Amino acid sequence: MGGRADLWGLYQPGRSVLHRAPAGMKLLLLVAAAVGTHWLDRPWRVGAGLLGVLALYGVARLPLRVLTAQLRSLAALVLVLAGFQWLVSGWRTAVVVVGVLVLLVLLAGLVTLTTRTTAMIDTVTRLCRPLRRVGVDPERIGLILALGIRSVAVVAGLAHDVREAQLARGLGSSPTAFAVPLVVRSLRHADALGDALVARGVDD
Repeated sequence: MGGRADLWGLYQPGRSVLHRAPAGMKLLLLVAAAVGTHWLDRPWRVGAGLLGVLALYGVARLPLRVLTAQLRSLAALVLVLAGFQWLVSGWRTAVVVVGVLVLLVLLAGLVTLTTRTTAMIDTVTRLCRPLRRVGVDPERIGLILALGIRSVAVVAGLAHDVREAQLARGLGSSPTAFAVPLVVRSLRHADALGDALVARGVDD
């Protein structure tokens, strides 16, 4: 999992417009994009949005292997979610739900890949400083944001590993063989992360 997740979680040095853009602006645009997904309620709109995200990867001049690694890591999760939505709500809903999920994950990955984590934390901490008067801890908010973005990469990597193990055991068509190990591994990761935070004094 580690190598694949690293592709998600590590900053990729570059000199593109997106690399040079301020971290605050990119985070605000990411939030705006998340809000804007409300408009993506039809398959063709989702397709247009995904094409736009892929164009941004081209603007960022990221290696193609980075994008393909992200898409490959999402494959198992996408298949399970798409199959469930198709059965429950039909193919149009499946396309919209899965497409929006992929779009947001790719956008979050793009921000991570073109922005140093320290720059993101510094930006969020700076923006939240006025909230200290009402009891908000800006440093903790910055930490939560960094962990949230990183967790997306970790869970995607776990899903990929579970899917590979599932196929190796000849259980490729079993949803249980995919979902149970993924949940267990995600909980173990959360426990380990919690222990690490407690060890560093973040204990509540």
